[in-house]
Amino acid sequence: MTVKSSTIKNIRKLSPQNRLEAIHAAFDGNSDILNVMKGEGSLPLSIADGMIENVIGRFELPLGVATNFQVNGKDYLVPMAVEEPSVVAAASYMAKLARLNGGFEAYSDRPIMRGQIQVMGVQDLKSAKERILKHKDELVYAANEKDKTLVSLGGGCEDIEVHLFEDTPSGPMLIVHLLVDVRDAMGANTINTMAEYISPQIEKISHGRVRLRILSNLADKRLVTASVKIASKQFDTGDYKGEEVVKGILEAASFAEVDPYRAATHNKGIMNGIDPVVIATGNDWRAIEAGAHAFAATSGQYSSLTQWSSSDDFTLIGKISLPMAVGLVGGATKTHPAAKAAISLLGVKSATELGQVIAAVGLAQNLAALRALATEGIQRGHMKLHARNIALQAGASSNEIDVVVQRMVDSQNVTVDTAGQILKEIK
Repeated sequence: MTVKSSTIKNIRKLSPQNRLEAIHAAFDGNSDILNVMKGEGSLPLSIADGMIENVIGRFELPLGVATNFQVNGKDYLVPMAVEEPSVVAAASYMAKLARLNGGFEAYSDRPIMRGQIQVMGVQDLKSAKERILKHKDELVYAANEKDKTLVSLGGGCEDIEVHLFEDTPSGPMLIVHLLVDVRDAMGANTINTMAEYISPQIEKISHGRVRLRILSNLADKRLVTASVKIASKQFDTGDYKGEEVVKGILEAASFAEVDPYRAATHNKGIMNGIDPVVIATGNDWRAIEAGAHAFAATSGQYSSLTQWSSSDDFTLIGKISLPMAVGLVGGATKTHPAAKAAISLLGVKSATELGQVIAAVGLAQNLAALRALATEGIQRGHMKLHARNIALQAGASSNEIDVVVQRMVDSQNVTVDTAGQILKEIK
């Protein structure tokens, strides 16, 4: 699919059905995608039963679409599967500000993943390391024999590293790293298969005993970086000057850089944007979470995944870098009908492109949180959207929700009891 524009006027005011029609009109798409998004066969029980064990049903999340995104000059409507209010709206609004200044720019490392082979019982770690590196070429060749299809696509095992841990609770360890270009796959199955296949050779060369053979989710050779510039005047409101907002954003960002307690919540906000896209496209959000948080601590202290600064004219400059092990082949991306439809809606042609869009969404989400914290506080916008959930819990119908929400927000009392009382008054 090719998007004509990711900006859809008044999309928030449309019904779900009308939103789908507006989205379809924005693309050169087909009706099959619309049917899946409506829930018609989004995940048949027969497919679900083949995906995991002991299936008894399906669990659904709201699927929204973030608008206004422009990355490397290309427009995207971004599917997001998430239960938390304000996430989609916040990302869309920041993307709107970003596109006024040229949108997001992003670039990626090659899709290199690591496989780890743990070797125990080695008497001389340094000598074993030398022997393994001496046989590196034959080990690389053997690994690639196990996945000739990947090699034919331009990927495959490219190199081997050896890491030594002389003092661990279980004794000395020698760890072999396979560095594999996994192309458009996430890469777990390929990596694990290669690691297991060459383990007998590793044992023979090292004179040790192989134990664990598994990929690493710290994909530090598969980083994606997204950046954005936003003129301070874009933050002007009736209550705040843009330069003041930029200053507040920078102060909040500095807090996250130096304090791990703040960084944990700061980075969680980033993942508020990233995880929903990863989930919607059928990728492994646990792997992305693990890699992101591990990467945030590689300096020796857990810190922010984003960096914010400003130019002399108070233009805000933001950047995010993190591992992005996502794929377009294999797993749920090829079996889950809704995931396939989401990828089609997004219109990405490679895992690299998908990762760049995801990183841009994470940066937008982070900016939205920092802007809110630097101005009216995080609760003002969040609570209005949270109030919709509260109204639903209290039994409000679709025609009553807006009235109940507005009255709760006006009273600054967003509770189920308050919603129930309002419902009694308006009925």
